Amino acid sequence: MAPTALTPVFVGLRTGLHVLFALLALVVIVRAVLRPGEYSAVVILLSALLLVVYGLGVLLPVRSRAGAPVVRSAWVGVLTLGWVGLLVLTPDAAFLVFALFFLYLHVLGQWWGSAAIVASTAVAITALALHTGWTVGGVVGPTVGAGVALLIGLGYQALAREAEQRETLMRELLATRGQLAATEHESGVLSERARLAREIHDTVAQGLSSIQLLLHAAERADADRPGVEHIRLARETAAANLADTRRFIRELTPPELDDQGLGGALRRLARTQWSAQGLDVCVRVSDTVTLPMHLQTALLRIAQGAVANVIQHARATTVTITLDVDRSNVHFTIADDGEGFDPQVVTAARGGTTDSFGLQATQERVQQLGGTLSIEASPGHGTTLAVTLAPGEAA
Repeated sequence: MAPTALTPVFVGLRTGLHVLFALLALVVIVRAVLRPGEYSAVVILLSALLLVVYGLGVLLPVRSRAGAPVVRSAWVGVLTLGWVGLLVLTPDAAFLVFALFFLYLHVLGQWWGSAAIVASTAVAITALALHTGWTVGGVVGPTVGAGVALLIGLGYQALAREAEQRETLMRELLATRGQLAATEHESGVLSERARLAREIHDTVAQGLSSIQLLLHAAERADADRPGVEHIRLARETAAANLADTRRFIRELTPPELDDQGLGGALRRLARTQWSAQGLDVCVRVSDTVTLPMHLQTALLRIAQGAVANVIQHARATTVTITLDVDRSNVHFTIADDGEGFDPQVVTAARGGTTDSFGLQATQERVQQLGGTLSIEASPGHGTTLAVTLAPGEAA
């Protein structure tokens, strides 16, 4: 198991199990020494052998992960056979079953481990009855020990599963945080580039265009006047600078939006990237629709994030992207025919935010633009993500 915050707890429990087995084996050896009998030497030898086998199983690493369960199960089987042989010789070996209970659950798992506990309890009770006769303690002791071992062992496994799930969730959160940071950084860069493009277009480019028109008008008003060649040179210089400025504006816009705007960018993604992943994307965006560059960039990123979620989670075959513009609002929808989901599960109660990081990023982007985001979904009926923006407010 990978290191977690609960690793010291698990290490402590496993160490306690090892110490318990060693102490119980030593109890058997000490009692055989203090109360010598016909088989005392064999009992001592077999107990020492059990300790050696147990230590080898604990200390020797298993090199192959694929063969680890088989090796561990074989190890537990050898220990069980040794314990049964020792139990035939002395009733004191019945104490070892308490350590074996935890070992069964740890190595064999919940179901096989529980079955092994039941079987070993029956063996211990029967062996004690054969050695000392049927007694209440000989039945209740192993039975209670088995019940306690089951409760502790199953609790240990539940704790281990929870720790693993929390560790997996933590890794996902860290990875998602990195993705969100990268997305926010990219969004900030694109927003700043779009802002610079708008500023240059509305100031420098418009000013150069006006200068060029004024100089052209002055040149045509009196083509033979002295110094007209200077006016012509100034007009040509303004025209050249205007062309450079427009090139700067094009370079500041996102590469996907350079040539055909939002509709062209979405169709290009549908033909190349999305179709290669087995998704049929229908784009209903008119090339005649003109939106500010920052809105086109935002809608492109929203579409990319939504389609990425569809590919990853929805198992859809078709996605339809639609853009409608009326007098006051921009309506942008992404609809798929996938598995859908329950919005009550995904949407957190507080603040209307979502537990899905992809949807949360989209929601934050829409809120920054002053718009609204709505999601219509139900299990088995696909999902429709609708964005409504007011271009005047979003500017």
